[in-house]
Amino acid sequence: MTLPQRRWRWPSLALLTCVWGVLQLGGLFSPGLLDDVDSVYTQIAREMLGRHDYVTPYIDGIRFFDKPPLMYWMAAGSMKIFGQHDWAARLPLALGVLLLLFAVYALGIRFFAGLSPQDAPDRGGLYAALAVATSIGPYLYTRFYIPDILLALWMTLAIHLFLIALDRLREARSAIVPMLGFGAVMGIDVLTKGLIGLVFPVGFVLLYLAFTRRLKLLARLSVVPATLAFLVVAAPWHILAALRNPPVAMPAGLGLPARAGWAWFYLYNEHVARFLGKRIPHDYGQVPIPLFWLLLFLWLIPWAAFLPAALRNAWRTLRAPQDTAVRFDSDLHASHENSLQERLTAVRHEAALTCMLWAGIVLGFFTVSSRQEYYHLPAIPALALLAGGLLAAADRKRTHDPGAPRLDSETLDRTAPYAQALRGALYMLVPLGTILFLICGILAIISPAPKPGLTLNDALSSNPELYNLSLGHVFDLTGSAMGFFRGPLLAVSLGMLALGPIAYLVRRKGFPFAANLAVAGAMTIVLMAAHEGLARFYPILGSKDLAEAILSDDPAQKTPVLIDGELTSGSSLLFYLNNPVLLVNGRINGPWFGSFWPDARPIFLTDDDLMQWWHNRTRVYVLTYHPDQRVPQLCQQGPVYKVADSGGKTILRNSAPGQATKASQPNLCSH
Repeated sequence: MTLPQRRWRWPSLALLTCVWGVLQLGGLFSPGLLDDVDSVYTQIAREMLGRHDYVTPYIDGIRFFDKPPLMYWMAAGSMKIFGQHDWAARLPLALGVLLLLFAVYALGIRFFAGLSPQDAPDRGGLYAALAVATSIGPYLYTRFYIPDILLALWMTLAIHLFLIALDRLREARSAIVPMLGFGAVMGIDVLTKGLIGLVFPVGFVLLYLAFTRRLKLLARLSVVPATLAFLVVAAPWHILAALRNPPVAMPAGLGLPARAGWAWFYLYNEHVARFLGKRIPHDYGQVPIPLFWLLLFLWLIPWAAFLPAALRNAWRTLRAPQDTAVRFDSDLHASHENSLQERLTAVRHEAALTCMLWAGIVLGFFTVSSRQEYYHLPAIPALALLAGGLLAAADRKRTHDPGAPRLDSETLDRTAPYAQALRGALYMLVPLGTILFLICGILAIISPAPKPGLTLNDALSSNPELYNLSLGHVFDLTGSAMGFFRGPLLAVSLGMLALGPIAYLVRRKGFPFAANLAVAGAMTIVLMAAHEGLARFYPILGSKDLAEAILSDDPAQKTPVLIDGELTSGSSLLFYLNNPVLLVNGRINGPWFGSFWPDARPIFLTDDDLMQWWHNRTRVYVLTYHPDQRVPQLCQQGPVYKVADSGGKTILRNSAPGQATKASQPNLCSH
C-alpha cells in the first residue's frame, strides 16, 4: 500500500462549482438590498467611490468607524468594474464563498486522502466542501453582505499554510514561504473583521504547538517574516485611519471620553468593549449561551447528522497513543507496514487535533464574549471537515462481492464509519426529513391563498424587541402568512423527503456516495426555496420598491427624502435613490458617534424640524412605519399624500405634482 496522492479531481471541482453557481450566483440579482447592514455596507462602498477616499468610511455623509475596510473595498472595486448595481456589490462575497469551498476541499484532501476510497482520494474534501456549500448557516448568512463567511475563508487558509510550514520543517526545508502567506492572510483577516482575525489564527498556532509539545518550533517557524507580512498588509490602513480621524471633542453625559477619535471607537469600543458587552451604543442583540450552541447544529443541518459520530472519532483519535494505529475504518485488506501506517495515523491525529482546536477556539471565544447568532461561521469549516472525513471513510465500505453481508448497522461494528453514517441518517435525517416533509407539505396544501388586496405585512405579527437579531423578523410569521409561501413550502417538503427517507434507503442499499449526493442535491432545492421565500418576504426587510416609487414620482430626484427613525429602518433608500436622506429622531446607533465630528452632514432632524419642513418646503417625502400617528400630526402643517406603502412602511408627500396624481393620491387630511 502506498500513500494516496493529494490531487484535486476535476469532476469534484465541477460539482462544487455547479452547486456554488446555483446557490450563490443564482441569488445575486434578487431580492434587493436589505435595510440595515446589507445596504449600509454597500452604500459605504459607493460613497468611497464618490469621495475617492478609501481610508475613512462614510455613510450618508457621516463617518462610520464600526468595521474595517475590506468589505467596502471589495464592493467598491466590483462596482467600479461592473457599475453601481446591487448584484455587483454582492459579487465579491459570492466569489469568496467559492474560494472557501476550494480551500475546504484542499484541506479535506490533506486530512482524509488516506480514509477515502482508493479510486477517489479527494472524497473527504468533496464532502466537507459540499457540507459548507449546502448547510443552512453558510447559505443563510451570505444572503446579505456581512464579513463572517470570509473570516471562515481566511481561517481555513491560515491553518492550511501553517500545517504546510510544519511539513517543511519536518522535511528540513525552509518554512518562510508558507509563513509569509500565513502572515499576509492574517493581515487580510484583520482588515475583514478586526483584531479577531489575529486572535484566532495565532491562538490556534500556539495551542496546536502546545498540545503537540512542539512550542520550540516557534524559533524555526519564520515568525519575524510572518509578522512583517502581517504588518505590511494590515498596518497601513490602521495608521492612516488614526491619522485622518484624530480625537475631537465629545459631548458630556453620554459615556464618552472628553476627546475621542477613530482609535478610541474602533480599537477600544469595537473590540474590547464589545467583547465585554459594554460597547457604546449598545445597538446589537445577544443570544443566550445555550441557544448559541443549539444554533451551531441548526446551521450545520443536514450534515450535523454525522457530526456526533465524527466528534467521537476525533476524540478517540486524540486519546489514542500516536504510535498506535487508529482503527477509523475497517478496510480488512489494508497493509500493516509500520512506517506507512504510522504516517496515516499521524495524518488522522493532525486532522482531529486541527479541527477540534479550530472549532474550540472560535466557539469558546464567543461563549465567553458577546455573541450574535451567526458568530459560529468561522468554526463551520472545521466541523464540516470532521463530518466529511467520516463520510469519506464510510464510502470505503462499498463492496462488489454479491455474497458479502448486507451493509447496515446490524451487521457492522458500531464504530465503523459506515454504520455511524447510517445511524446518523436513520436517527436524525429520517425523522427531520419526515417531519418537515409533512409539516411543509400540509401547510402548502391547507394554507389559503392570500385574499385580493391583502399584503404579507397584514398577515404578520410584530415583535420589535427581537429586531436587533439578524433573524428577528422570522418570529413575525403567522399561520395566515403561510399562504404567501405555498410554492417554497412545497419545494421544501419535497426536498426534505429526498434528504431524509429516500437518501437513507439509498445509503442502506450500500450506495453511500449516491446517498450523500442526494442529501446535497435535496438541500440545494431546500435552499433555493428559502431564497424564494426571502424574495417574497423582501418588502418587510428592504425598501427597494419604495425607492422605485419615489423615483417614478420624482424623476428629477430634487425632493428631500426623510426617514422617520434610525438610518437602518430604511437604509436601502440611500443606495437605490443615490441621494442623501435625512433622519427624524435618527441620531442613534450606527451614525451616532460620527455625528459629533465637525464636518458631519446636518442630516438629523427633530419632530419640530419635520413639522417645519412639511409646512415650509414645497415638496418633501418621508418614510414612516407609523402613518396612523404621523398623518394627523402632518395634516396640521399641510396636505398629506400617500405615494406608496410596502412591508409596513409608507411613503408620504406634502404636495402633489399634477391633477392626475391628485386624483390617484387623495389628500389624506380630507378623510
